[in-house]
Amino acid sequence: MTAPQTSFDPKNILIVLHGSIGDVTRALPLARLVRRGFPGASLAWSVEPAALPLLEGNSAIDEIIVFDRRHWWKSFAPFLARIRAKRFDLVLDLQRHLKSGLISRASGAPLRMGFHRADSKEANWLFNNLHIEHCGEEIAKLEHYLKFAEQLGIPSAPLEWSFNISAQEQAAADKHLAPVPGAFAALFAGTRWQSKQWFPKQIADCAKTLQRDFGLGVVLLGAREDRELARQAMVGASKQMQDLVGHTSLREAMAIIQRAKVAVGPDTGLMHIAAALGTPVISLWGATDPRRTGPTGFGELAIRGQAPCAPCYRKTCPIGRVCMQSISTATIAEKLTVVLGPQSASRVSHGHVV
Repeated sequence: MTAPQTSFDPKNILIVLHGSIGDVTRALPLARLVRRGFPGASLAWSVEPAALPLLEGNSAIDEIIVFDRRHWWKSFAPFLARIRAKRFDLVLDLQRHLKSGLISRASGAPLRMGFHRADSKEANWLFNNLHIEHCGEEIAKLEHYLKFAEQLGIPSAPLEWSFNISAQEQAAADKHLAPVPGAFAALFAGTRWQSKQWFPKQIADCAKTLQRDFGLGVVLLGAREDRELARQAMVGASKQMQDLVGHTSLREAMAIIQRAKVAVGPDTGLMHIAAALGTPVISLWGATDPRRTGPTGFGELAIRGQAPCAPCYRKTCPIGRVCMQSISTATIAEKLTVVLGPQSASRVSHGHVV
């Protein structure tokens, strides 16, 4: 472990994290800490388009540098040239892969901080000259990111995300939610990994429980590629859900999640956004481990599926997602009772908890 940089005063800082929506969400509190630690510095963040909306409007970030991964063969060289032209003096490489290591090294920054050799992948550690301590895979990802602030000698502070959802985005949420008569729960329809996905019947049964036992409306959220899953869930539902899967921008979805009484879904980016917004989230786990990637602040609401191979960390499952199948509606209902209370249905009146 490199000694903490307690006397260093960078003027131009770059965060490199091109990861998933969940990873970028978990790293946002680090940006706020860096801003607190170096208030006079300029802070840029290098990201890909999918997670770009999470950074927009964040007062801790001065510049967002976007890498167009879809056309990487023609965009990577100009992107690296732009990075180098910024003359950063400190890079925080949060990605721990070859690509982020190349970006860090190409920046020309004299100080480039990354993960410990034992925690990095694809020889990423070779491209950086400062490294945080070895933590292993047992530490939560958010806490792992915060080790960068600790290494820089920045004091800890309460976590802040600063999404700053605009009035226009709130108005769009109003429009999407117009058919929903009152208080509601948000269900997340999809994940990027097939192995982490829950089943249409589970979604439909969860919706029935929310409607019948807790008096809540149900809103389905997800990406365009999740539309077929949502369609199948709608077929199995006893009452109509508001299907917004593929019909909102990410920031509109954030505005909707912020208003939900509770959220339910598998390991996905929207799950982490819900936790960051303070919406209680019941998370469903199989192929991955909530100890590493669980939602911040709502670990007690995580439900782990049971299978001899779980967690396997495989993107596709060859045995029918036994772990996810093992998660029952009754178990989800128990967690809903923890969040909403056993008498919640009687306390819901005209969309407001009284």
